[in-house]
Amino acid sequence: MTIHHIAENNSVLNTFLSEIRDQTIQKDSLRFRRNIERIGEILSYELSKTLSYSNENITTPLGTKEVQLSTNDLVLCSILRAGLPLHQGLLNYFDKAENAFISAYRHHPNNDQDFEIVVEYFASPEIENKTLLLADPMLATGQSLVAVYEAIKKHGIPKEIHILAVIGAKEGVDFVADHFPENTHLWIATIDDSLNEKGYIIPGLGDAGDLAFGQKL
Repeated sequence: MTIHHIAENNSVLNTFLSEIRDQTIQKDSLRFRRNIERIGEILSYELSKTLSYSNENITTPLGTKEVQLSTNDLVLCSILRAGLPLHQGLLNYFDKAENAFISAYRHHPNNDQDFEIVVEYFASPEIENKTLLLADPMLATGQSLVAVYEAIKKHGIPKEIHILAVIGAKEGVDFVADHFPENTHLWIATIDDSLNEKGYIIPGLGDAGDLAFGQKL
């Protein structure tokens, strides 16, 4: 897997990351969602440089111009619910893409810290031989992404896979790299060092879904 760690180079991305981490600023759910969306736009721009392009002639009011336009058939797939603001950021840039949504959540059968990933809902267009952009803002253990990928494969095999995430843990990045095809690309804003005993990224930012949409039962 090819890893693109965007925050390794300083940019305005640093501002958005600092605001979603800051325990005071992140309480503004509208701003939190917008910052995740902005980060999605940055990841989309960087990813777009690696797509396939072909020449097309565009007619302007004063003449013609040859331009290079992407030829990839894109499908954007986000993991509900935390992935929705990130999905919107991708859609802002890839506005002609098709869209898919899948659910994945941590189930604690013994009401302790051990959990399994449950995938229950999947709505998608045809993905066979297309370019799949899989969006999940928090790449913690990596188990959710792997479970989602196993579910998606039952409906078709994409030609290319690009994973987009905001914050990841090294452990989760390694786990995903071991379970996705070798030609997969990971576009991630920043990578933190570790997970706590509950599987949350440290220092991370907390629960992205709760910060974006409110606490769940």
